[in-house]
Amino acid sequence: MSKPWTLVSPASRGIGLQLARRLLRTTDLPVVATARKDLSKIREELLEGLDVDKQRLEVLKLDVTDESTISAAASHCSSRFPSSYLRLAFCIPGILHPEKSPSQIDHTKALQTFQINTLGPLLLSKHFSPFLPKKSTTVSPLDNLPSSAVFALMSARVGSISDNSLGGWYSYRASKAAVNSIAKSVDIYLRQRCGDNAMCVALHPGTVKTGLSEEFWNSTPQEKLFTPEFAAEKLIEVVNGVGIDGRGKCWDWKGEEISP
Repeated sequence: MSKPWTLVSPASRGIGLQLARRLLRTTDLPVVATARKDLSKIREELLEGLDVDKQRLEVLKLDVTDESTISAAASHCSSRFPSSYLRLAFCIPGILHPEKSPSQIDHTKALQTFQINTLGPLLLSKHFSPFLPKKSTTVSPLDNLPSSAVFALMSARVGSISDNSLGGWYSYRASKAAVNSIAKSVDIYLRQRCGDNAMCVALHPGTVKTGLSEEFWNSTPQEKLFTPEFAAEKLIEVVNGVGIDGRGKCWDWKGEEISP
């Protein structure tokens, strides 16, 4: 069997870009990164300043709002890695349209929120979870990677229903609560299919200085506003550290569980 591989979708900017760069730096596995457009430009940005084998990186076109592109990317990976398995995946599409009151809910924006934040990870799970190692597969330990294969979805603390004391952000909160539900359900499926060889978790990166949170940079204490590089480092530490007992749960950037 050839080397297992990793996936970051999307990896065009922000946390995704830094996750892909970190995997290129700290492992020797192939990295499949996805973007909606400008694939050559994204590839250059992912490789900039890195002393790595450039052949390890492949950038594929994928738009989570267009299932045909997800299917095509998965088909390409099936051909590219015919005798290997997916070792670590970060499925992290995200968009935020904040609403302070129900009167601000816009149908088109809310639908887009669910299409990207919720249906996006669900469809990525549909097409890429089959690449995770089955019960019969021998998963070898590798430096800087979790002991089991991990399929990680991007959630948020505001997706916790029990932790919601402020309200607001109606569509975003609901979309992320749904991600937590998806992570649990996908993990149950993986437990049945893969045993302890693969698991699914949801992640909360904190407030990160990306385009998604730009509106809130000035109102966030500087010590709680993280760079994408820091967030990527912490999220990889979390997936490496939670272990098989952490499966199906939502974890924050400190490695602390967030209740549903």
